[in-house]
Amino acid sequence: MEPGTGSGSRNVTSTGTEPGSRTGIGTVTKPGTSTSAETGAGSGTDPGTGTGHHWCASTGNWTLDPSGDWYYWWLSLMALPILYNWIILICRACFSEVQVAHAGLWRCLDGISDTLYLLDIGIHLHTAFLEAGLLVRARGRIGHRYLRSSSLPWDLASLLPTGLLHSSPLARANRCLRAPRLWEAFERWETRTGHPHAFRVGKLLLYLLVAIHWHSCLYYALSAHLGLGTDPWVCPNASRPLRRYLHSFYISTLVLATVGDTPVPGRQEELLFFTLGFLLAVLGFATVTGSISSVITNLLAADAIFYPDPAPAKRYLRAQGAGKGLARKVAAWHQHLRAERKLPSELQVLKFLPRSLMAEVVAEVHLPALARVGIFQGWQEGVLRQLVLRLRPQVFGPGEFVCRRGDVGREMFFIREGRLAVVAEDGITQLAVLGQGLYFGEISLIHIKGNTSGNRRTANILSLGYSDLFCLSKEDLTEVLTEFPSARAALEAKGRQLLLAMGKLDLQAEAREVAAQEEAERWLRELEVALEGLQVRAARLVAQLEANGLRMALRVQRLEAGGRRRWLAPPRGSLRLPVPPPPGAASRSLSRWLRSRKEHPGGFPGLLPVPPERVGAGGGAGYVRCR
Repeated sequence: MEPGTGSGSRNVTSTGTEPGSRTGIGTVTKPGTSTSAETGAGSGTDPGTGTGHHWCASTGNWTLDPSGDWYYWWLSLMALPILYNWIILICRACFSEVQVAHAGLWRCLDGISDTLYLLDIGIHLHTAFLEAGLLVRARGRIGHRYLRSSSLPWDLASLLPTGLLHSSPLARANRCLRAPRLWEAFERWETRTGHPHAFRVGKLLLYLLVAIHWHSCLYYALSAHLGLGTDPWVCPNASRPLRRYLHSFYISTLVLATVGDTPVPGRQEELLFFTLGFLLAVLGFATVTGSISSVITNLLAADAIFYPDPAPAKRYLRAQGAGKGLARKVAAWHQHLRAERKLPSELQVLKFLPRSLMAEVVAEVHLPALARVGIFQGWQEGVLRQLVLRLRPQVFGPGEFVCRRGDVGREMFFIREGRLAVVAEDGITQLAVLGQGLYFGEISLIHIKGNTSGNRRTANILSLGYSDLFCLSKEDLTEVLTEFPSARAALEAKGRQLLLAMGKLDLQAEAREVAAQEEAERWLRELEVALEGLQVRAARLVAQLEANGLRMALRVQRLEAGGRRRWLAPPRGSLRLPVPPPPGAASRSLSRWLRSRKEHPGGFPGLLPVPPERVGAGGGAGYVRCR
């Protein structure tokens, strides 16, 4: 992330759209921005918050972002008619008194439900989708994708006017085919809620109640068919429908929960219904029980990631025979973490996020506290966002030493919250009190000239209460100070003042070190001058060598050119033919002449034989004059 870059920066993409920053809700695009046919028009934003409502700026070509607020609230609204049809239709079909007593209300609710179902198809035709990581808003492509999807037949089947075929509410059972939309709404709710595990438990309870509700309605329908109150198994013939429904719900709960203590069935239909109910209970309740167990296990695992488990530490203390006071201290520290919601390993929780998103999340939580630290005031926000990833939160309890004098320093601390005291060797006398926004421990990490303590701690720091600190390791501090020399200068200046006040700064040693450093710098400059002189001399020698090589090459070239002007010398009375020798022949002529003298002691003086192929088409041996 570049320094000073905020979350609302804009980047122009190749599609002609100018998207804003990516929030937790969705991508915000600039209103009124023209786009290509592939991505559609830009989406509107909330001018107050900048978060996306995600509708298109053009009224005739509006689209919804599937990750936006409007789409989320539409799914929440669609959950109501789906639950209405799943819960009320079976009740109206089995309890005829309820259907007749409130016929006008049911017609009104059925009309509203059908209207929402029809509007939902229109929402499908205007909901953008992701392709290759880009949000496609082209109406034609959205419609083509929905028409070829597997959800279209079910959506159309749920809107068939089957209620015209029969007056019974069961004729509208096809309205329950829109259940996948309800599951999608449940998924969005689970993603956005702050308590996903509690939501999963509530969803399982809802499924359980709906199953018991359906079983109770079917039990009442069978009892009405056999005759209400005719035997102990069927539902009694109570005067109020609510009383009959509650009795049916109670019996269904006993059956599906496999509790027992149910009326003994006597007729064939009763035996068959109870058998099917028990089979459903074995399968359904086993599934529900396993799901709840999985939810509880995941909840405990997630809780263990957020907060450390105190049980292993307690078992270790008991095994080692530690005192009860130390065990109570450990337990109080864990209790403080949970009560104040302080996470000692927050980066472990966020490790699956991309680094930029992790930096944004951590900065949102810790940046205000980090900006209050004196050394960081005036730094750019982008720099702090990068620094905040290197800080590790640590919590110290009352009476706990953060560092002791003489210890080797490996990290420095920034006080986020709490109060700490600089105490004397007795551990009681307070020399100074440190509060929020201060820092300490940097003296043993940075090199200050004349520091007689080296990398050892120079003071005892005691936590007066529960103190929340940021910890920065020596390696990370070195990297930060390398990138920002101004911060190094500020830390060294403060460290010099503290060392001088404590008498830990040897001014003479500092002067000697400064003089030695200046002497080293002088020698370094002299070495650089000498090295430059050697480089100049080496360059001259290389130039002379190249010039000599060039002259030697020219001499060889002249010798070879003189050799090409030689003439063939045939024997007496034969024709003389000029044959230019090949390159390099001048250096080989003498060797051939010597070989010819050895082979032909009585040969021609001053002439060298030439092979027949060098003479030409006339054939015969040739001779060349040796100069």
